[in-house]
Amino acid sequence: MGQFSEFDAFDDFDELDAGQGSFAEDVENDGDGAMFEHFRFDIDKGQTPMRVDKYMSTHMDNTSRHRVQMAIKSGYVRVNDKIAKANLIVRPGDVVTFVMPYERRGLEILPENIPLDIVYEDDDVLVLNKPAGMVVHPGHGHFSGTLVNALAYHLGISQGPDAPDERMGVLVHRIDKDTSGLLVVAKNEESQLKLARQFFVHSIERRYVAIVWGNLKDDEGTITGNIGRDPNDRMRFKVFPEGDHGKHAVTHYRVLERFGFVTVVECRLETGRTHQIRVHFNWIGHPLFNDERYDGAEIRKGTVYARYRQFIENCFRLLPRQALHAKTLGFDHPSTGQLIRFDSPIPDDMQALIDKWRRYAQNMVPEED
Repeated sequence: MGQFSEFDAFDDFDELDAGQGSFAEDVENDGDGAMFEHFRFDIDKGQTPMRVDKYMSTHMDNTSRHRVQMAIKSGYVRVNDKIAKANLIVRPGDVVTFVMPYERRGLEILPENIPLDIVYEDDDVLVLNKPAGMVVHPGHGHFSGTLVNALAYHLGISQGPDAPDERMGVLVHRIDKDTSGLLVVAKNEESQLKLARQFFVHSIERRYVAIVWGNLKDDEGTITGNIGRDPNDRMRFKVFPEGDHGKHAVTHYRVLERFGFVTVVECRLETGRTHQIRVHFNWIGHPLFNDERYDGAEIRKGTVYARYRQFIENCFRLLPRQALHAKTLGFDHPSTGQLIRFDSPIPDDMQALIDKWRRYAQNMVPEED
């Protein structure tokens, strides 16, 4: 994977960064069903009829016929707005489009020698633990020091300052900048297509651990509510009434531990909307602990006493981010078809917060810090 080409376009299926015109660096989604046009060909009047796979491979730079055929097999090529087969004959007047489940954008990628916490790697995929605070992909305000810069170095991909404005296509999904946890990376085009398809149809297993404000009523439950961009704040998303605005979103959860004023939960995403877990729990009145964007960076439950306020301030300093970790990741290996599953430990800062709350819940008196 030493070259960038027009089909190196598999990242995440997420929304544009609010008000910036680039992809958001903090997302927790994996596809929302929408398809976006990446390339379009209007067949000229003088074009000799030919198979669509041959036509595309001869009209796209640095793209082999095999890669085109894989894209067609995955349902990403359309002729006159209908999904095409590789042997379909295109003729003058036809319109050929290459679509993907996310909007297109291009950025220069420069390799950087940044350490990666790799938990698994073979010829097809790489699974890693992303630390909190690391931006996944270069974008507005973050043009270096990102996970993609580190991956470009690790995979030996070189792109100089005069390279075309194309993005590297190894990432198949992303998580928020301040969320820690597991990500899978595709190391070749076939793996990209097959993993992207699994995310698109929501067959990937992804489980998160979160700490939310308040004492949830039920030990397990499901949050269902359309999610869309907040018209009053372009940096936020919100839940809209069913059938009104936004896109269908479902989050399943179960309680792992209760501490009275906060609760530790496991979340399983049925869909993958931008900021889904953060938006859904805020909507039901239980925002993520210290989630500044979604009302969790203030005291939401508890007493009014100064000693308790000091305890919360200490907790915020202990975990200066939203309390969210992508703990479990499972998918069908793109080559073998076998299910592989990975689990990552709770990071130190989040575990320290859980321990601190556990002691407080047992004593009901905040410790001195």
